[in-house]
Amino acid sequence: MTSNPSTGHRRGSRRRLDRRGWIFVVPFLIVFALTFLAPIGYAVQLSLFQDQAFFGGTTFVGLDNYVQLFADTRFWNGFLRVMIFLAVQVPIMLALALVAALAIDSARLHAAGFFRIVIFLPYAVPAVVATLMWGYMYGTNFGLAADFNDLFGTEVRPLSLDWALPSIGNIVTWEFVGYNMIIFYSALRVVSGELYEAAAIDGAGPFRTIFSIKLPALRGAIVIATIFSIIGSFQLFIEPNIMRGLIPNVLTTDYTPNMYAFYLSFGGQQYNYAATVAIVMGVITAIIAYVVQLRGARRSM
Repeated sequence: MTSNPSTGHRRGSRRRLDRRGWIFVVPFLIVFALTFLAPIGYAVQLSLFQDQAFFGGTTFVGLDNYVQLFADTRFWNGFLRVMIFLAVQVPIMLALALVAALAIDSARLHAAGFFRIVIFLPYAVPAVVATLMWGYMYGTNFGLAADFNDLFGTEVRPLSLDWALPSIGNIVTWEFVGYNMIIFYSALRVVSGELYEAAAIDGAGPFRTIFSIKLPALRGAIVIATIFSIIGSFQLFIEPNIMRGLIPNVLTTDYTPNMYAFYLSFGGQQYNYAATVAIVMGVITAIIAYVVQLRGARRSM
């Protein structure tokens, strides 16, 4: 039985093509390993050790830091606070972004391009600047809240303990409504015009078109925006940390898990325990985001 020379030539060409593919892939893999895998590996390593205050050095303690964390009420109080923030703020923010996207896409809104830019503009404002700006307006002695209380005779105090979380939620909503609106609006722009023509022929009104065509077309975009919002909620740090400078007696260093990890590391020099907090929060965030993505994919199917 004789071998086909052309077959061997094709196999050799395929091997050369495979090597060329690796030339393009290897630089990305190197950067990915150095900027993503290496920090995670280092954080995991730190979480398995513990500083010895009196004897010096670090000692391998295995999972002791994780056992301590699961019994740490300061961590779980901050985690519960973030979960409440996620359950309330994210639906409100996404609903406002959805309404804005539908209004701009409806072709019934005059100067739609202007409103699109205005709604998106707060996203371009740095979080530190946005928090300081809203913190000034929240002031009950000199800000907008003080003027509101004087005008209506109320006692609204956005910088108090009871109002601190809603105040932070308002800042985050103001910042990211425009970002999510762009995601929804981009998804609406790729909907085929034939679907709208068919709906008009069938006598579908504006609301019927929204519920039968636009919302189903937005399902994937809503899932993506929800995942991004979940990740952002668990990473809540800048807004409460800046607000803490305005009301230090109200917002503590463990107000959110990220603040807790930050002050453990840079304030208390507890790098190993801070790494443990970061690892646990990363795992929880990944699990919840994966569950949301899986449910979104099942509904799409």
